[in-house]
Amino acid sequence: MPTSFIAIDSRSSTPPFEQLRSQVVAAVRSGELAHDTRLPTVRALAAELGLATNTVARAYRELERDSVIETRGRFGSFVAPNVDSAERHAQAAADAFAARIEQLGLSPAAALALVTDALNRRSDA
Repeated sequence: MPTSFIAIDSRSSTPPFEQLRSQVVAAVRSGELAHDTRLPTVRALAAELGLATNTVARAYRELERDSVIETRGRFGSFVAPNVDSAERHAQAAADAFAARIEQLGLSPAAALALVTDALNRRSDA
């Protein structure tokens, strides 16, 4: 796997594991990392990027949780076949949010305002 697209900014307020995770997601979505591309081992990538192995391991765990990558035992970690996994997870989160909003008795307009505000606060950070 070419790792030239990964750049960890040690001065950023974003934790290194999240920088790594988001850059891998972006590379998968753009096609720079194709389905079935083998990822470096946790230790190899940590050494290459100058990160702790636990940092890379956490990024890999979160990527696997979100179905961006899959681990195949001793064969290593690979880009998962379904790139639309983020959309599936987002849809599940939206469904859960809608159900909770209904339970709380809030209107759709109020719910959308809450989501918009939350997304704006995150993008400002």
